[in-house]
Amino acid sequence: MANVLKAKQRQDLKQSVTRELRLEGSVPSVVYGKDKEPITVAVNSIELLKTVRDEGKNAIISLDIEGKDSVDVMLHEYQIDPLKDELIHADFYVVNMGQEMDVEVPIHLEGEAAGSKEGGVLQQPLYEIAVRAKPADIPEEILIDVSELNIGDSILVGDLKEARGYEITEDEDTTIVSVTPPEEMPEEPETEDADAEPEVINEKSDDEEGEEADEDKDKE
Repeated sequence: MANVLKAKQRQDLKQSVTRELRLEGSVPSVVYGKDKEPITVAVNSIELLKTVRDEGKNAIISLDIEGKDSVDVMLHEYQIDPLKDELIHADFYVVNMGQEMDVEVPIHLEGEAAGSKEGGVLQQPLYEIAVRAKPADIPEEILIDVSELNIGDSILVGDLKEARGYEITEDEDTTIVSVTPPEEMPEEPETEDADAEPEVINEKSDDEEGEEADEDKDKE
């Protein structure tokens, strides 16, 4: 079942009006899709964030636009003000519930790898995986149990089981997670014996010093 989100159509696109909308807690947004005329709207910021947090970024939203028919959409892009950490813009894409689409689905790891308990390092190169499905069949996330992974083991995309409702389109040879051996500490370089006497360059022997003294006497 789609999540319902109310929206008001925006007619005045002046910056002053847009700024006022944000102060009121609304997010200026655009609704668009294939063969669809773009519509500028505003939605409640808190309601939108709650929907994404609870249902995931691929959630199907029934956008109830004031004065128009409701449309099924997905949140396509959004912008956050880095200083205020506030949602300042959102793009919604109109979806066809009967047509497959390509999306990125988050990967969530479960359990503690056996190799990690032995000092191995768990690494996750892939955090999202490409899938193809009808909007209603898109999973919120894909769970992967890593508890059986020992040092040197890994899970590739091709190791995932086939799931109903969606097709994984990611390259099968892509590594999702692995457990690598613990990093070896570099060996400390050998240090010279602190009690050893330093080497003296060009140090002369007693015989050499005696010969030099005899030469000096001959010159006299």
